[in-house]
Amino acid sequence: MRQGSARWLLILPPLVFLTVFFLIPFAFAFKISLADSIIAIPPFTSLFSTGPDGHLAITATLENYRYLVTDDVYILSYVFSLRTAFFATLICLLIGYPMAYAIARARRFTQNVLLLLIILPFWTSFLLRVYALEGIISEHGLLNKLLLGLGVIHTPLAIMNTSLAVYIGIVYSYLPFMILPLYATLEKLDMTLLEAAADLGTRPWRAFVDITLPLSLPGIIAGCMLVFIPAIGEFVIPALLGGPDSLMIGRVLWDEFFDNHNWPVASAVATIFLVLLAGPIALYQHYQMKDQAQ
Repeated sequence: MRQGSARWLLILPPLVFLTVFFLIPFAFAFKISLADSIIAIPPFTSLFSTGPDGHLAITATLENYRYLVTDDVYILSYVFSLRTAFFATLICLLIGYPMAYAIARARRFTQNVLLLLIILPFWTSFLLRVYALEGIISEHGLLNKLLLGLGVIHTPLAIMNTSLAVYIGIVYSYLPFMILPLYATLEKLDMTLLEAAADLGTRPWRAFVDITLPLSLPGIIAGCMLVFIPAIGEFVIPALLGGPDSLMIGRVLWDEFFDNHNWPVASAVATIFLVLLAGPIALYQHYQMKDQAQ
Protein backbone atom coordinates (compact mmCIF):
# COMPACT_ATOMS: atom_id res chain seq x y z
CA MET A 1 0.00 0.00 0.00
CA ARG A 2 2.87 2.29 0.82
CA GLN A 3 4.46 1.60 -2.55
CA GLY A 4 1.18 2.34 -4.33
CA SER A 5 0.83 5.65 -2.50
CA ALA A 6 4.37 6.65 -3.43
CA ARG A 7 3.67 5.79 -7.05
CA TRP A 8 0.56 7.98 -7.07
CA LEU A 9 2.53 10.84 -5.51
CA LEU A 10 4.93 10.64 -8.45
CA ILE A 11 2.18 10.39 -11.05
CA LEU A 12 -0.16 13.01 -9.59
CA PRO A 13 1.77 16.25 -10.47
CA PRO A 14 2.13 15.48 -14.22
CA LEU A 15 -1.41 14.08 -14.25
CA VAL A 16 -2.80 17.31 -12.80
CA PHE A 17 -0.69 19.36 -15.21
CA LEU A 18 -1.94 17.40 -18.24
CA THR A 19 -5.53 17.59 -17.03
CA VAL A 20 -5.46 21.36 -16.46
CA PHE A 21 -3.43 22.39 -19.48
CA PHE A 22 -4.36 19.70 -22.03
CA LEU A 23 -7.52 17.69 -21.32
CA ILE A 24 -9.69 20.58 -20.13
CA PRO A 25 -8.68 22.96 -23.00
CA PHE A 26 -9.13 20.12 -25.48
CA ALA A 27 -12.62 19.43 -24.07
CA PHE A 28 -13.52 23.10 -24.53
CA ALA A 29 -12.17 23.08 -28.09
CA PHE A 30 -14.12 19.90 -28.91
CA LYS A 31 -17.30 21.42 -27.46
CA ILE A 32 -16.86 24.55 -29.60
CA SER A 33 -16.28 22.39 -32.69
CA LEU A 34 -19.81 21.00 -32.29
CA ALA A 35 -21.38 24.46 -32.25
CA ASP A 36 -22.46 26.86 -35.01
CA SER A 37 -20.69 30.10 -35.80
CA ILE A 38 -22.62 33.29 -35.02
CA ILE A 39 -21.90 37.02 -34.87
CA ALA A 40 -21.71 37.47 -31.12
CA ILE A 41 -19.34 37.30 -28.17
CA PRO A 42 -18.32 34.51 -27.98
CA PRO A 43 -18.82 33.81 -31.71
CA PHE A 44 -20.48 30.40 -31.39
CA THR A 45 -23.77 28.94 -30.20
CA SER A 46 -24.20 27.29 -26.85
CA LEU A 47 -24.07 23.51 -26.88
CA PHE A 48 -26.49 23.17 -23.98
CA SER A 49 -29.72 25.15 -23.69
CA THR A 50 -33.00 25.01 -21.82
CA GLY A 51 -36.14 24.56 -23.89
CA PRO A 52 -39.54 26.22 -23.28
CA ASP A 53 -40.63 23.20 -21.28
CA GLY A 54 -37.60 23.52 -18.99
CA HIS A 55 -35.84 20.42 -20.31
CA LEU A 56 -32.16 20.48 -21.19
CA ALA A 57 -31.54 20.49 -24.94
CA ILE A 58 -28.29 19.67 -26.72
CA THR A 59 -27.76 21.47 -30.02
CA ALA A 60 -24.65 19.79 -31.47
CA THR A 61 -23.71 19.63 -35.12
CA LEU A 62 -21.07 17.81 -37.15
CA GLU A 63 -21.33 20.32 -39.98
CA ASN A 64 -17.91 21.79 -39.17
CA TYR A 65 -16.22 18.41 -39.60
CA ARG A 66 -18.10 17.75 -42.84
CA TYR A 67 -16.97 21.16 -44.06
CA LEU A 68 -13.32 20.27 -43.42
CA VAL A 69 -13.40 17.10 -45.54
CA THR A 70 -15.20 18.80 -48.42
CA ASP A 71 -13.20 22.03 -48.62
CA ASP A 72 -9.93 21.73 -50.56
CA VAL A 73 -8.19 24.42 -48.49
CA TYR A 74 -8.22 22.35 -45.32
CA ILE A 75 -7.33 19.10 -47.07
CA LEU A 76 -4.38 20.75 -48.83
CA SER A 77 -3.21 22.38 -45.60
CA TYR A 78 -3.19 19.02 -43.81
CA VAL A 79 -1.35 17.35 -46.70
CA PHE A 80 1.17 20.19 -46.98
CA SER A 81 1.78 20.19 -43.21
CA LEU A 82 2.33 16.43 -43.14
CA ARG A 83 4.61 16.53 -46.16
CA THR A 84 6.64 19.48 -44.88
CA ALA A 85 7.04 18.00 -41.40
CA PHE A 86 7.99 14.58 -42.80
CA PHE A 87 10.70 15.80 -45.16
CA ALA A 88 12.01 18.35 -42.64
CA THR A 89 12.28 15.55 -40.06
CA LEU A 90 14.07 13.35 -42.60
CA ILE A 91 16.55 16.13 -43.39
CA CYS A 92 17.15 16.71 -39.68
CA LEU A 93 17.82 12.99 -39.25
CA LEU A 94 20.25 12.86 -42.16
CA ILE A 95 22.13 15.89 -40.84
CA GLY A 96 21.76 15.23 -37.12
CA TYR A 97 22.78 11.56 -37.03
CA PRO A 98 26.38 12.11 -38.25
CA MET A 99 26.70 15.13 -35.96
CA ALA A 100 25.45 13.19 -32.93
CA TYR A 101 27.70 10.25 -33.79
CA ALA A 102 30.74 12.52 -34.09
CA ILE A 103 29.95 14.21 -30.76
CA ALA A 104 29.46 10.85 -29.03
CA ARG A 105 32.86 9.63 -30.28
CA ALA A 106 34.74 12.84 -29.43
CA ARG A 107 36.85 13.37 -26.33
CA ARG A 108 35.06 14.49 -23.17
CA PHE A 109 36.22 18.12 -23.35
CA THR A 110 35.37 18.33 -27.05
CA GLN A 111 31.98 16.78 -26.33
CA ASN A 112 31.17 19.50 -23.82
CA VAL A 113 32.17 22.25 -26.26
CA LEU A 114 30.17 20.75 -29.14
CA LEU A 115 27.10 20.20 -26.94
CA LEU A 116 27.35 23.81 -25.80
CA LEU A 117 27.31 24.92 -29.44
CA ILE A 118 24.23 22.76 -30.08
CA ILE A 119 22.38 24.14 -27.04
CA LEU A 120 23.51 27.75 -27.60
CA PRO A 121 20.61 28.71 -29.95
CA PHE A 122 18.14 27.96 -27.13
CA TRP A 123 19.58 30.89 -25.21
CA THR A 124 17.98 33.31 -27.67
CA SER A 125 14.35 33.82 -28.56
CA PHE A 126 12.88 31.51 -31.19
CA LEU A 127 11.30 34.50 -32.93
CA LEU A 128 14.62 36.37 -33.03
CA ARG A 129 16.32 33.35 -34.58
CA VAL A 130 13.71 33.18 -37.34
CA TYR A 131 14.10 36.91 -37.99
CA ALA A 132 17.88 36.44 -38.12
CA LEU A 133 17.44 33.64 -40.66
CA GLU A 134 15.23 35.94 -42.71
CA GLY A 135 18.09 38.44 -42.80
CA ILE A 136 20.44 35.73 -44.05
CA ILE A 137 18.37 34.20 -46.87
CA SER A 138 16.52 37.31 -48.09
CA GLU A 139 17.25 38.79 -51.52
CA HIS A 140 19.66 41.33 -50.03
CA GLY A 141 20.73 39.09 -47.17
CA LEU A 142 24.10 37.78 -46.11
CA LEU A 143 23.94 34.59 -48.18
CA ASN A 144 23.25 36.34 -51.50
CA LYS A 145 25.85 39.02 -50.79
CA LEU A 146 28.46 36.35 -50.07
CA LEU A 147 27.67 34.29 -53.17
CA LEU A 148 27.55 37.40 -55.38
CA GLY A 149 30.85 38.61 -53.95
CA LEU A 150 32.51 35.25 -54.63
CA GLY A 151 31.11 35.19 -58.17
CA VAL A 152 29.22 31.93 -57.60
CA ILE A 153 25.94 33.50 -58.74
CA HIS A 154 25.16 36.57 -60.83
CA THR A 155 21.60 37.22 -59.67
CA PRO A 156 20.27 36.92 -56.10
CA LEU A 157 18.70 33.61 -55.16
CA ALA A 158 14.93 33.80 -54.60
CA ILE A 159 14.67 31.80 -51.36
CA MET A 160 12.33 33.93 -49.28
CA ASN A 161 8.58 33.31 -49.55
CA THR A 162 9.09 29.78 -50.88
CA SER A 163 8.69 26.27 -49.54
CA LEU A 164 12.49 26.00 -49.49
CA ALA A 165 12.66 28.83 -46.94
CA VAL A 166 10.15 26.96 -44.74
CA TYR A 167 12.27 23.80 -44.88
CA ILE A 168 15.41 25.78 -44.06
CA GLY A 169 13.68 27.48 -41.14
CA ILE A 170 12.31 24.23 -39.67
CA VAL A 171 15.61 22.37 -40.03
CA TYR A 172 17.53 25.31 -38.61
CA SER A 173 15.17 25.66 -35.64
CA TYR A 174 14.59 22.00 -34.74
CA LEU A 175 17.90 20.32 -35.59
CA PRO A 176 19.06 20.39 -31.92
CA PHE A 177 15.95 18.41 -30.96
CA MET A 178 17.18 15.65 -33.27
CA ILE A 179 20.84 15.76 -32.22
CA LEU A 180 20.41 15.67 -28.44
CA PRO A 181 18.38 12.42 -28.09
CA LEU A 182 20.57 10.77 -30.72
CA TYR A 183 23.68 11.79 -28.80
CA ALA A 184 22.21 10.50 -25.53
CA THR A 185 21.64 7.09 -27.17
CA LEU A 186 24.91 6.86 -29.11
CA GLU A 187 26.98 7.99 -26.14
CA LYS A 188 25.81 4.93 -24.18
CA LEU A 189 26.65 2.52 -27.00
CA ASP A 190 28.97 -0.31 -25.90
CA MET A 191 32.10 0.09 -28.03
CA THR A 192 33.20 -3.46 -27.27
CA LEU A 193 30.46 -4.68 -29.60
CA LEU A 194 32.04 -2.81 -32.50
CA GLU A 195 35.49 -4.03 -31.50
CA ALA A 196 34.26 -7.62 -31.42
CA ALA A 197 32.66 -7.18 -34.84
CA ALA A 198 35.94 -5.79 -36.21
CA ASP A 199 37.88 -8.74 -34.73
CA LEU A 200 35.52 -11.09 -36.52
CA GLY A 201 36.24 -9.37 -39.82
CA THR A 202 33.10 -7.30 -40.15
CA ARG A 203 33.51 -4.20 -42.28
CA PRO A 204 32.81 -0.83 -40.60
CA TRP A 205 29.71 -0.09 -42.69
CA ARG A 206 28.31 -3.54 -41.95
CA ALA A 207 28.96 -3.11 -38.22
CA PHE A 208 27.16 0.23 -38.36
CA VAL A 209 24.13 -1.29 -40.08
CA ASP A 210 23.94 -4.40 -37.88
CA ILE A 211 24.98 -2.94 -34.50
CA THR A 212 25.04 0.85 -34.22
CA LEU A 213 21.88 1.62 -36.18
CA PRO A 214 19.57 -0.88 -34.40
CA LEU A 215 20.87 0.12 -30.96
CA SER A 216 20.35 3.81 -31.76
CA LEU A 217 16.75 3.26 -32.89
CA PRO A 218 15.23 4.64 -29.62
CA GLY A 219 17.17 7.89 -30.14
CA ILE A 220 16.07 8.06 -33.78
CA ILE A 221 12.42 7.64 -32.83
CA ALA A 222 12.64 10.16 -29.99
CA GLY A 223 14.41 12.72 -32.19
CA CYS A 224 11.94 12.26 -35.04
CA MET A 225 9.00 12.77 -32.68
CA LEU A 226 10.57 15.87 -31.12
CA VAL A 227 10.99 17.38 -34.60
CA PHE A 228 7.88 16.10 -36.39
CA ILE A 229 5.30 16.98 -33.72
CA PRO A 230 6.10 20.72 -33.40
CA ALA A 231 6.99 21.05 -37.10
CA ILE A 232 3.59 19.86 -38.32
CA GLY A 233 1.81 22.60 -36.38
CA GLU A 234 4.39 25.32 -37.01
CA PHE A 235 3.00 28.82 -37.49
CA VAL A 236 5.83 31.36 -37.06
CA ILE A 237 8.19 29.93 -39.69
CA PRO A 238 5.62 29.64 -42.54
CA ALA A 239 4.22 33.09 -41.65
CA LEU A 240 7.62 34.83 -41.74
CA LEU A 241 9.56 32.82 -44.32
CA GLY A 242 6.94 31.09 -46.45
CA GLY A 243 4.84 32.40 -49.29
CA PRO A 244 1.15 32.03 -50.11
CA ASP A 245 1.73 28.39 -51.11
CA SER A 246 3.08 27.53 -47.64
CA LEU A 247 -0.38 26.90 -46.21
CA MET A 248 0.33 24.89 -43.07
CA ILE A 249 -2.27 23.98 -40.51
CA GLY A 250 -0.94 26.50 -37.99
CA ARG A 251 -1.65 29.39 -40.37
CA VAL A 252 -5.12 27.99 -41.11
CA LEU A 253 -5.91 27.92 -37.39
CA TRP A 254 -4.70 31.49 -36.97
CA ASP A 255 -6.78 32.71 -39.93
CA GLU A 256 -9.94 30.97 -38.72
CA PHE A 257 -9.60 32.16 -35.13
CA PHE A 258 -8.39 35.75 -35.57
CA ASP A 259 -9.26 36.80 -39.15
CA ASN A 260 -12.48 34.94 -39.91
CA HIS A 261 -13.60 34.65 -36.24
CA ASN A 262 -14.94 31.19 -37.08
CA TRP A 263 -14.14 29.45 -33.82
CA PRO A 264 -16.19 26.26 -34.44
CA VAL A 265 -14.35 25.48 -37.70
CA ALA A 266 -10.99 26.36 -36.13
CA SER A 267 -11.76 24.07 -33.18
CA ALA A 268 -12.69 21.27 -35.58
CA VAL A 269 -9.40 21.77 -37.43
CA ALA A 270 -7.49 21.58 -34.12
CA THR A 271 -9.41 18.49 -32.98
CA ILE A 272 -8.74 16.53 -36.18
CA PHE A 273 -5.13 17.69 -36.13
CA LEU A 274 -4.68 16.40 -32.59
CA VAL A 275 -6.33 13.06 -33.35
CA LEU A 276 -4.20 12.54 -36.46
CA LEU A 277 -1.08 13.39 -34.50
CA ALA A 278 -1.74 11.65 -31.19
CA GLY A 279 -3.32 8.51 -32.64
CA PRO A 280 -0.21 7.01 -34.30
CA ILE A 281 1.95 8.03 -31.32
CA ALA A 282 -0.41 6.28 -28.89
CA LEU A 283 -0.44 3.14 -31.06
CA TYR A 284 3.35 3.15 -31.22
CA GLN A 285 3.64 3.50 -27.44
CA HIS A 286 1.11 0.68 -26.97
CA TYR A 287 2.97 -1.79 -29.18
CA GLN A 288 6.35 -0.73 -27.76
CA MET A 289 5.19 -1.46 -24.21
CA LYS A 290 3.70 -4.75 -25.46
CA ASP A 291 7.02 -5.78 -26.99
CA GLN A 292 8.91 -4.82 -23.82
CA ALA A 293 6.51 -6.90 -21.73
CA GLN A 294 7.17 -9.92 -23.93
